[in-house]
Amino acid sequence: MSRTSRTRLVVAAATTVLAALSLSACSDGTGTQDEGRATGTSPSTTGSHSPAPSAATDQSSLTDSTGSSAGTGSSGNGTGSTGGAATSAKRTPVSKAPSSSGRPVTCEGSTVRTVAAPLTRPVNHMLLTVTNTGSKSCYLYGYPVVRFGEAQAVPPVIEASQPQAVVTLAPGESGYASVNLAATDGSSANGYTAKTLTVYFQGRSGNGTVGKSAHPSLPAQGTYVDDALKVTYWQQSMDDAVTW
Repeated sequence: MSRTSRTRLVVAAATTVLAALSLSACSDGTGTQDEGRATGTSPSTTGSHSPAPSAATDQSSLTDSTGSSAGTGSSGNGTGSTGGAATSAKRTPVSKAPSSSGRPVTCEGSTVRTVAAPLTRPVNHMLLTVTNTGSKSCYLYGYPVVRFGEAQAVPPVIEASQPQAVVTLAPGESGYASVNLAATDGSSANGYTAKTLTVYFQGRSGNGTVGKSAHPSLPAQGTYVDDALKVTYWQQSMDDAVTW
């Protein structure tokens, strides 16, 4: 066999071997499958770059985490401590505004300021105003027992003016009574001009007077009174006092 023929045989044999190897590689699935494995790794990479959750999702996630396990993680700890502070604040007692100290007492001259002021309407009337200057509430029982000048008789009270409840004065509050000084038509007798006025206070029983009396000032020219003199019960409001 010539050299040329031997070379051709070697080349042909080599070609045959290469073809066999190629077919073997295709049949065992290593070539194409390798390419598939390379492609298959991309989802994990994509998963690590998944889109960030929306704001609504974030809020829902925080709410669920806080509600189910307060104190878990840094956010949970913050929420837990805030909730504890709120609970503590709710349990803190609220201080109340101070009221008058002690039980109410009877209003009398040493715990009130008394003012006497003539009224233009109704005519021949005077308004007595008593203001509680003490630190306790006081009861203004009955009606004022008044004495003009040196009079010996106590003027009567207008029974129809009796209020439904005892007048109660908190510190700083005032009670009122009106005094009918004289008849408007001059029909009453025994008139005179008084220069002084003394006001006595009744107790709960209504029998006699209690405590100190008051001495409100009268006008410089004095105040004219006659047998028509009478008083109203103490009233809680000025309007009720001046209607009689």
